[in-house]
Amino acid sequence: MSAFSSKKQALGLLAWLAVCFIVSAIGAVASVQARSFYGQLVRPEWSPPGSVFGPVWTALFTLMAIAAWLVWRQGGLRANRGALGLFLVQLGFNALWSWLFFAWKLGAWALADIALLWVLIGLTLVAFWQSNRLAALLLVPYLLWVSFAFALNYAMWQFNPYLLG
Repeated sequence: MSAFSSKKQALGLLAWLAVCFIVSAIGAVASVQARSFYGQLVRPEWSPPGSVFGPVWTALFTLMAIAAWLVWRQGGLRANRGALGLFLVQLGFNALWSWLFFAWKLGAWALADIALLWVLIGLTLVAFWQSNRLAALLLVPYLLWVSFAFALNYAMWQFNPYLLG
């Protein structure tokens, strides 16, 4: 249980939600033309419609924020510097992917980014497990979605070398 007051815990949750959704917004800026670009791409049969991504990412960013908050509650930033540092680094690679894929149309670099993101999420999950198991479990859907996104990124890069050079 946290030694933080209820007010500080609520503010902490709001702060982690803000961090996660600011990162989401940074990625969204790169994805302004994503709908039309995604529509131009040759996609595998198993690719979801573009309308799926917004709700899925909203749920995932919410789960990520709650996970970070649960770890933060176990003594704050100082006590969880490594785990929360990994969390923040992976958030950066998450935002970078949208720029690489949608804004700059660099399929290979986006694939490399998402592979590194997958590793960083795994490391974050392990670090969170040591502090708060529920927090780690909340990252599992994110890891699974990024696994799927890796396969989708690879397929679309292969199918669209002229658009994702």
